[in-house]
Amino acid sequence: MNATELLLNRQSDPSLTIPAPNNDELHTILTAGMRIPDHGALKPFNISVYSGEGLNKLSSAFVKAMTLKKAEQAKIDKAAKMPFRAPMVIVVSTDYQNHEKVPEKEQLITAGCVVHAMQMAAFSLGYGAMWRTGELAFNEDVKTSLDIASHNDITGFLYIGTKAKDMPIKPERYFADRVKMINR
Repeated sequence: MNATELLLNRQSDPSLTIPAPNNDELHTILTAGMRIPDHGALKPFNISVYSGEGLNKLSSAFVKAMTLKKAEQAKIDKAAKMPFRAPMVIVVSTDYQNHEKVPEKEQLITAGCVVHAMQMAAFSLGYGAMWRTGELAFNEDVKTSLDIASHNDITGFLYIGTKAKDMPIKPERYFADRVKMINR
């Protein structure tokens, strides 16, 4: 698959199972995450990889956050299961740097590019991947449990695994209503 095919055919896949990427494949995925645009080469992000027993730690963080929020038991139970939707979850968070020319908004975009690049790399290796956020990505108790400073943000949870089933290719999205052609 060439780069154009990858970009035109990629889609999120919520049905993921074992195996997860092996160490060499994970190295490729993480290396792709480091090749993103990064104004000032600040590396304003952190990456944590959860698999195996690590998924239990992620589950505990989610349960604790929902319990402290006094959520209904059904929501707590759902949160407990979330990390097990895939055999590997990569959490990307910001690590904002003070820089006069690179505002935090730009650094957040850089961290988002990390998630996107890793998702593309996983897809190129034949894995399925799903970038998720949701209320737990914006929860202070989750950040505390995952050792993410409160002034930083969780950019996303990247779920990666083997595709459990073939999914129909989503229809092409047309860009005409989103693009202005100036001087063309």
